[in-house]
Amino acid sequence: MIDLEVPPGDEHEDIRIVRALEEDIIFGRLAPGARLTEDSLLSRFPVTRHFVRQALVQLEQMGIIVRERNKGATVRSLTPSEVRQIYDVRELIQRQAALLIPLPAPHSLIETLLAIHKEHGEHIENGYLRGVHETNDRFHLTLFGACGNKYLVQSIELYMRYSLPVRANSMSDRAALDISHSHHRLMIDMLSGRDNWVLAQLCVDHLQPSKRRYIELVEK
Repeated sequence: MIDLEVPPGDEHEDIRIVRALEEDIIFGRLAPGARLTEDSLLSRFPVTRHFVRQALVQLEQMGIIVRERNKGATVRSLTPSEVRQIYDVRELIQRQAALLIPLPAPHSLIETLLAIHKEHGEHIENGYLRGVHETNDRFHLTLFGACGNKYLVQSIELYMRYSLPVRANSMSDRAALDISHSHHRLMIDMLSGRDNWVLAQLCVDHLQPSKRRYIELVEK
């Protein structure tokens, strides 16, 4: 993952721009399809055009924006068909990762996930959406990291980025966040057992609420 916690310094101005725009997109301040022009970003951030362009490149690599020749950059907007295709892949790779996790899992992994789960719940209670987003991603990457296949985990992270507009749509829904949080706890509980298939199915079921919510909104 890109480390956005960096010390002050010109060499990291593009990272700070990426972080700010990522937050705008995650929390709905920039809607899908919104244009991002270099001039508007230069008026917002006191940096050179070089850093703005580098930030746009990084956001494109993360799957958050789309850049087209002669059209500039726009916040990625997904059609229902694209959402279904992305989630087809997410379901396949997350199911496979869950099936590869050795069960029962080590106590150290369970303790780490419990700590992340606790932090995630605190952020939900406090309405700190940046924290909710970051601990959610950390939870899943830690869980699936236990599968022992780094290429599979990298693919999971990539498709988490591709689905960011879908996942972000649920960030303002407290009920959706509570359901997600409860699913995380069930995943932790299943790590103490021996049934990878049940764990894998929960990991797939966990993806469905935000997918359905986004598609329903787009198809209205």
